[in-house]
Amino acid sequence: MKRGESKSRSDEVGHIYPAEFYARSTLKVARDLLGQYLVVKDGRARLLAKIVETEAYIGENDPACHAAVGRTKRNAVMYGPPGHAYVYFTYGNHFMLNFVTMRESYPAAVLIRALEPVAGIERMIARRRTDDLHKLCRGPGNLTAALGIDRTHNGLPLFGPKIAVHKNENRRPPIATGGRVGVNEGWEKPWRFFFRDHPGVSVYRKGTAAGRKRLPELNNG
Repeated sequence: MKRGESKSRSDEVGHIYPAEFYARSTLKVARDLLGQYLVVKDGRARLLAKIVETEAYIGENDPACHAAVGRTKRNAVMYGPPGHAYVYFTYGNHFMLNFVTMRESYPAAVLIRALEPVAGIERMIARRRTDDLHKLCRGPGNLTAALGIDRTHNGLPLFGPKIAVHKNENRRPPIATGGRVGVNEGWEKPWRFFFRDHPGVSVYRKGTAAGRKRLPELNNG
């Protein structure tokens, strides 16, 4: 994909998903988010990217979830209403973007792991200082840097003027599942979803047949 190649597609985004879209099983939301458009307002500009990799975190019994320690000031947004952005700072220099799911008072969210840049690419390149479009928004810390997402986005509705998810009517490529990345516990849960063979997703991206078979059993929404 060349720089600016997809800019004309920015006018093809569909309707904004309402809160009800997120008030469902976290695993279903994580899967359904693939291929949808994330739109972030950046001053007078609009940055647009396609979601290509997600990861689910569900409840206080999930050892990899922020809520495993119970409710805190840091993770309070996870306990709030679904359809809001949960943004936190980690490793001393990375912001992570999550979408709150299920129901209020139950902590669950989907981590956005990778995006495919569509519009506003020059701004993303300037922030990330790389023109490799496959690496531009690969990884949760890289994509927030590219889009300028920080603590000011924490708690914002995902159907508002500053950040929103729009429907993509195009057919989606094959979806794979796999273990979660970068966690010490609960990594084996097949709660990561991604487009198979997409160059913009995590390097560790092989899906597991066993994981796909287990998904219905893990659906706790």
